Amino acid sequence: MNYNNKEYHIRQFNKDLAELHITLSEEQIRQFLMYYEMLAEKNKVMNLTAITDFDDVLKKHFIDSLSVVKAIDLSGLEQESAPFDLKRSLTLIDIGTGAGFPGIPLKIVFPEIHVTLMDSLNKRVDFLNEVIGTLALNGIEAVHARAEDCAKTGAFREKYDLCVSRAVANLSVLSEYCLPYVKLGGKFISYKSEKAFEEIREAEKAIGILGGRIDKHVDFVLPDSNINRSLIVIVKERPTPPVYPRKAGTAAKNPIK
Repeated sequence: MNYNNKEYHIRQFNKDLAELHITLSEEQIRQFLMYYEMLAEKNKVMNLTAITDFDDVLKKHFIDSLSVVKAIDLSGLEQESAPFDLKRSLTLIDIGTGAGFPGIPLKIVFPEIHVTLMDSLNKRVDFLNEVIGTLALNGIEAVHARAEDCAKTGAFREKYDLCVSRAVANLSVLSEYCLPYVKLGGKFISYKSEKAFEEIREAEKAIGILGGRIDKHVDFVLPDSNINRSLIVIVKERPTPPVYPRKAGTAAKNPIK
């Protein structure tokens, strides 16, 4: 596909999308290419990602972000047992979004979802706002905040149908950051780079204390690769006790056990 006077080969990308049962319009493909170019250009002056090769970004960032469809149907076609009322916009928050993963790819593919991107570094949030504006995305916002701080306020606490995170942290720690944002009946989905049986076992008590229950975990390999991934799905069954999340840095230093 030609974009911005450059020829991009996206046959593998389309093949990978087909494995996820995703079909994109030309405009959505154009948005992904624009996003890639902005990411590669900004990465020259600030550290957004160690992955910059075009094919690698498509596979390891875009397809990886979209792989959440292996764990939950975001199309609204098979939601009979889901806790979401899809007659309204699904609300999703992406904690520790970094360069916008998985939130922006999910917004491009599922434009009806209302997305909040949260990151603790203001420079990254500035970049996210540039992407949002350039791609003309609506119903998406970028918030500069630490996850531990924002979850204490009424504007964010237990307001979201779905929380996602690709952040690199122990599941117990991530759950303390993320579950306070999820409304009752909603879900937190943690992206992991490998099978996480032991991590799940060690986090079960903490997840229960935080009001959640592990629903399932989905292990898979990214299409046409040897890259292992795991999605851990946690259902919010009870309100998170007001004491959580604890002040910044506490969860990482002293995880709930």
